[in-house]
Amino acid sequence: MFNFGVKDIIDIFLFALLLYYVYRLMKESGTINIFYGVLSFIVVWVLCSEIFEMRLIGTILDKFMAIGLIILVILFQEPIKRFLVELGSKRRWKFLSKLFRHHNDGGDDSALSWVMPIVYACMSMSKSHTGALIVIEQSVPLDNYAKSGDIIDAIINTRLIENIFFKNSPLHDGAMVIEHGRISAAGCILPVSHDSDVPRSLGLRHRSALGIAQATDAVAVVVSEETGNISVAHRGKLYTRVSTTELENRLNAIAITMNR
Repeated sequence: MFNFGVKDIIDIFLFALLLYYVYRLMKESGTINIFYGVLSFIVVWVLCSEIFEMRLIGTILDKFMAIGLIILVILFQEPIKRFLVELGSKRRWKFLSKLFRHHNDGGDDSALSWVMPIVYACMSMSKSHTGALIVIEQSVPLDNYAKSGDIIDAIINTRLIENIFFKNSPLHDGAMVIEHGRISAAGCILPVSHDSDVPRSLGLRHRSALGIAQATDAVAVVVSEETGNISVAHRGKLYTRVSTTELENRLNAIAITMNR
């Protein structure tokens, strides 16, 4: 006779909590389709093998489960990489450090100070059709990408951003990397996304912005040289034709999240 006790209730509760956390994490990282696919396969596997006891299909599914992880890694390299980056993000585990704090330091207004210089610079460059690519670090370090360009280490300033991306500037073709609230480097080389969903009308800057957003949790802001349109890449997605108001709201939300 099957005995169902308190231990089983706790077991089910913890599993449900873990499943919900993984669901939220994959939804935020843009990999929710993998979650639905794996969950559907597990349900079919349990129904065929355990409930209906279908031996042939059950045996095939058992073998498939044994190599399923390898197949998932091969088929979904980029989404899984984004999920692992999000899982390893420092802000995910920041609550552990708060347990050891004796008091709450409160918010830091300086964390928002870099938002408006970037917004004003993008607004100006959008009007003059000056191409730009600005990458803002979050939890995943961008040191390797910063080292591919020229180190600047300067305070974020609207005129400085505009001068760096001025058409005759030697650094205007690369990306600007912002780390720890400062302009770390410019003229940096980023990974290029080969996502087929990116419209052909978008150029290398947009593909590089999406590439860094897929490889890390950074935020990339693009100003198109051809149209002057502003785009934002974040968590593996590219948002085109972003207004300056929307850009400000997005960057403010990100700055608040980073400061928590």
